[in-house]
Parts: sequence; C-alpha cells; structure tokens
Amino acid sequence: MKVERSVIMLNKKVAFIPCKTYQQNEVNQAVQQLLAELGGLAQYIKPGQKVLLKVNLLMKKPPEAAVTTHPALVEALVNQIQALGAKTIIADSPGGPFTKAWLKGIYQETGMVKVAKRTGAELNWNFEQQEFSYPEGRILKHITLAKIVKEADVVISLAKLKTHGFTIYTGAVKNLFGTIPGLLKADYHLRLDDVRDFSDMLVDIAQFVKPTLSIMDAVIAMEGPGPSAGEPKSVGLLAASENPHGLDLACCYIIGLNPEQVPTLQKAIARGLIPKNIRELDIRGIADEEFKPIPFKVPATSRSRHLPIPLPAKLDDFFYKLLRPKPIFIHKKCINCGLCARNCPPQCIEMIASKPQADLTRCIRCFCCQELCPEQAVEIKRSKLSRLIFR
Repeated sequence: MKVERSVIMLNKKVAFIPCKTYQQNEVNQAVQQLLAELGGLAQYIKPGQKVLLKVNLLMKKPPEAAVTTHPALVEALVNQIQALGAKTIIADSPGGPFTKAWLKGIYQETGMVKVAKRTGAELNWNFEQQEFSYPEGRILKHITLAKIVKEADVVISLAKLKTHGFTIYTGAVKNLFGTIPGLLKADYHLRLDDVRDFSDMLVDIAQFVKPTLSIMDAVIAMEGPGPSAGEPKSVGLLAASENPHGLDLACCYIIGLNPEQVPTLQKAIARGLIPKNIRELDIRGIADEEFKPIPFKVPATSRSRHLPIPLPAKLDDFFYKLLRPKPIFIHKKCINCGLCARNCPPQCIEMIASKPQADLTRCIRCFCCQELCPEQAVEIKRSKLSRLIFR
C-alpha cells in the first residue's frame, strides 16, 4: 500500500484541454480528450466497480455562480464511467451538517438532481462515518471520513478552481476536505487555527484518501474573496492528473499564484510530493503559448500572513496574530439566516437583534462565516498596519 501511494502521488503528468463553455457537447468532447492525454479512463475503472465522484458542493448555489462543480462536467464523466460498466455515486459533505435535509436542497440547487435523473447516477444518502488509523499522518494520526469514501472502489475528485480567504487557493487537495463528515470539519478548524497546520492536515487527508484521479473545473473559475464571495472568472480550461498536488501546482501557475503563497503547496513540496518548479511537471494537451498565467485577484489574506523577514518562532507568531485580517458583517445585506453563527467553529458569533455580532478576541480567522454566507454579507478586512506592510 505504501508503495502504491508513493507512485500515485509522485506522478508528474498534468493534462489541460481548452473548454470555453459549459455546453454539454463541448464538455463531453473536452473530457474525452482530457482523459485520453492521461492514457484513457479504462486504465482506472473496471466493469462492476463503484466509482465515487467527490464533487465540490460547498453551498446551495446555482452552477452559474461558479461556487460549485458544474453539472455539465459531472454529467460528462458519469456517462464515460457508465460506458465502462461501472456504477457512479455523486457525493460531498459540504459546509454545515451532514444530513439528508441539508444535502437535499444543495443537490437540487447545484444541478446534481438533474444529472442523476438524466444519467441514472446515484446521489449519496449514506451519512455514516468511520474512523481510521493513520500513523503516517503529520497532523492526523486518526482520520474520520464519510463511510461512503472507503466503500468505493475508485474515488475521483472533481474540484472547482477558486481562490480562498483562508487557504489562499482551493482546488484538488482542498476539495478532499469534503470527505470529512459535516460539523467535524469545524472541529478541525478550531484545533488547527494556524493555516500552516490546517494545510498540513489537508495534505494528510489527500494522502490518505488517495484519489485515483483528480479533475479541475476551470472553465469558469472564481477570483477574489472565494470560495463563495468572489467573482466568476473565465479561464476556459479543464485539467486532470493522478496527483492532486501536481494538479494544484499547475493550476496555481495558470492563475498567477506563486507556490510560496499557497500553504498546501508549501507542505506538499516539503514532503517531496511535487517538485518546486512548474517546469518539472509533465504538462500535456496544451500548447506552450497557451500555458501562461492569467491575472487573478487574490484574497486580501494572501498579503497578511507573515513579515517578509525571518523571525524567531514566538515573534513570528506574535506578528502573525497581530496582522491577521478580520471578518466584517454587512448588516444591510444580511437576511438573518444565522448560518454564520451556527457554523462558527469557536462559536464566537452571536445573533443579536437578528444580526450577527462577533467576539473577535475568540475569532480564529477561518472565515467560515464568509464562506457559508448565502448573501455575501461578510467581508474580510485588513488592518492599517497590515495594509502598510503588505502593499
């Protein structure tokens, strides 16, 4: 098992295929070409197998909001999997509770119900969880997953390319955080409030889940204060790799993010799971002149981490906490749903007169409040000192 994991995670092949729209015919053709660049889907899937499609269904948003994996991509992959005689299950544990009542509306709004009806794919309604020992983990020595993940013969991650207020970038590796059931994710945020530790934990999860294949929805991505409050950004690409870390490295290059800015990439490089330099990846399916960065707006938090000089650990930690941005609630946009308060890991948000108020002395800056707000009523603000230092 250890040898198999190492072989998969060190794979340097990353394929890109242009795909300008979500028209189903165009997506079908692009997915077929994308998988052909990696040797074809049949090498990964055998007849009769159970294939789990781990999509990104962060919240109840329509596909055009660019928050979730687009249903056209899911449908294209389901059809190709079923053509090989395998069974498909569409699954995610998004923000909030891992329950049927919560997921039912999300499946509907994100277009997954229509995909299931058109293709015969299953939507996951199994909410059991299971704990596994993982002594090789850097942060997690035990991992609790949605049981359906380990019951599947093959796991394919279908991520959405977005910037992220806490982790700066969210893609193939961050998508696998959705294998952790429901509100247990809030516990991880609470225990690992330093983004460096949190990102090391995300790498642990990716290494343990070990997706057979990772595919990136970058037709329409998201820039700015993602993963839900940013702006849709046309990139016009689909990408795939057996190595989720390599896929993220290549996609960060496309959106102009230096690996040193992205904590999950820093941790993957430190573990030897990917090379430091994008040029060491085996990029396929795209001409050199088309494989170039597209200017992307990044979250304000990307410039608010650490002073650009080496400091002793305690002093570095002091300035890290001093310079951290904070959430600001825009009450005129707020619809009084209380999602921010119910899903705040340290429970530092209280609904007062039906509006959220936060005790920032207890805030861990995970920005789950912004991530789950359906009305973009939470903004992340930097202090004057932070803006002065990190221009």
